[in-house]
Amino acid sequence: MNEQQLTRMTSGKGFIAALDQSGGSTPKALKAYGIEETSYDTDEAMFDLVHEMRSRIIKSPAFNSEHILGAILFEGTMLREIDGVPTADYLWNKKGILSFLKIDKGLCEEENGVQLMKPIPNLSEMLEEANRHHIFGTKERSLIKLANPKGIKEVVAQQFELGKQVAAAGLVPIIEPEIDIFSPEKEEAEKMMKEEIIKQLAALEHHVKVMLKLSIPTIDNYYEDLANDPHVVRVVALSGGYSRKDANEKLARNHQLIASFSRALAEGLTHQQTAEEFDHTLEESISAIYKASIS
Repeated sequence: MNEQQLTRMTSGKGFIAALDQSGGSTPKALKAYGIEETSYDTDEAMFDLVHEMRSRIIKSPAFNSEHILGAILFEGTMLREIDGVPTADYLWNKKGILSFLKIDKGLCEEENGVQLMKPIPNLSEMLEEANRHHIFGTKERSLIKLANPKGIKEVVAQQFELGKQVAAAGLVPIIEPEIDIFSPEKEEAEKMMKEEIIKQLAALEHHVKVMLKLSIPTIDNYYEDLANDPHVVRVVALSGGYSRKDANEKLARNHQLIASFSRALAEGLTHQQTAEEFDHTLEESISAIYKASIS
């Protein structure tokens, strides 16, 4: 673990940019960016285009360490380069921004009101590759739809089991048991999930560090005690389907949460914009998210 990077993530001001769309979410991200599915006919061409989009965001003057602590990358982004430099090295050496790698392989079918993560058969190899590319941490997402005690316990247990394997490889896991913001049982699910997270944190060895990525809670500052746990580096919030305006307003009321937004970050950016228009739109987005994160 890079201690300089750990210190920055623990105490630095800013937020985490989620640039990790993959598989089924990539066509949606490209369409929002102004590139229709008719513009590419293979997965390779699609990922070339999304890498161009991500590179444009990362290289923008607006994308800087004054406002951004880290960026979550898709595996293909980690393996690619920006201006001839591996992406994670470009982010840290040229921008002062840490990198996280999305390692989950998607979600299982819903059972007991939740969707667990699919198995990750090549986990050891992915973590070795992450270390070779100077990645700071990982991100792994599952989804909670209902306040089902059995399902929520399984989700949190699976998340922490994976998190411990990541930590053993010298990386910091972002544990992400997302709760569907449209769930009719969102507040009750938050209570159940928090209880399970507290149990799992208490069982960790003293040296293990994790991060938590959670949906913005129904009750303001509900995760404050999680943020203060000695095992927790930071608690970050996902936008979860809220507009950027709504997400920022809700985030600003939660004083120990920082943003880890994806769609909300890229809102308003298009392939057709001039460099000036693109940088201005991104700067406005980053500034608004940063202000909500440090409030």
